[in-house]
Amino acid sequence: MDNLPFQDLLSGMILTPEFMTAVIDGVLTFAGGILTLIIGLILAGRIARLVRSSLLRISRIDKTLVPVAASVMRYAIIIVTIVVMLGQFGVQTTSIIAILGAAGLAIGLALQGTLSNVAAGVMLLILRPFESGDWIETNGISGTVKEIGLFTTHIDTFDNIYISVPNSTIWSATIINHAKHANRRLDLNIGVSYDCDFDEVEAVMRSLMDDERIHSTPAPVFHVVSYGDSAINVRMRLYANYGDLFQLGWDLNRRLKPAFDAHNIEIPFPQQVVHFANKPDAVKPD
Repeated sequence: MDNLPFQDLLSGMILTPEFMTAVIDGVLTFAGGILTLIIGLILAGRIARLVRSSLLRISRIDKTLVPVAASVMRYAIIIVTIVVMLGQFGVQTTSIIAILGAAGLAIGLALQGTLSNVAAGVMLLILRPFESGDWIETNGISGTVKEIGLFTTHIDTFDNIYISVPNSTIWSATIINHAKHANRRLDLNIGVSYDCDFDEVEAVMRSLMDDERIHSTPAPVFHVVSYGDSAINVRMRLYANYGDLFQLGWDLNRRLKPAFDAHNIEIPFPQQVVHFANKPDAVKPD
């Protein structure tokens, strides 16, 4: 045995059935792992495109969320594919899954605040309590929404101040959306004298309703609201589009006083009536 040439010894080892079986098994395992990886990558790309196209057809889902959801799906499939491929190579996938779980937990704890903003951003994009361009009030902030991101929402106040609000702060607070409904109610309130005639007051206020921005359905309605200390409070309730609401309110208030003045309808100031009781003359000292 010791005198056999090295070439003969190597040739004998290669030609053994056990060695050939091991080589064939290794080649098949390697080919199967590579094939699994290729199929997984192809499926990841196609499923990601399918998710993207499916979400784009859903009008309620914000377009910002679409590429994020597609990317998450793609990388999730790639990770599963790599784990399966390593299992074919004989690697213990149980330990790999445990490591991935521990790493995910550690990352989640380290980025707890950031991930809560991402989760809140996803919920805002899915449920859509407001959209870009809406006037909202939340957590003491009032302004127009400029952008809804995965981490923060950008709001411009009416005095043109930029505010970046964490999504988790908005999601956990009450949201008032003034622009959610296109048809909005507008109340035109004013106080008139106790000497006024309600029919005349109503006629004057209805004369201001001849404006194309005011909806005919529901029709404007006149109300006597309350009897105050100095005036009778009346109201003309009307409806208009949200886009016309502010300018219409300013225009009606500007035209209201000249209309009342033209019909001698008094808009009283706050006042008090004082009655003096008759007192006997004071006794003058001697």
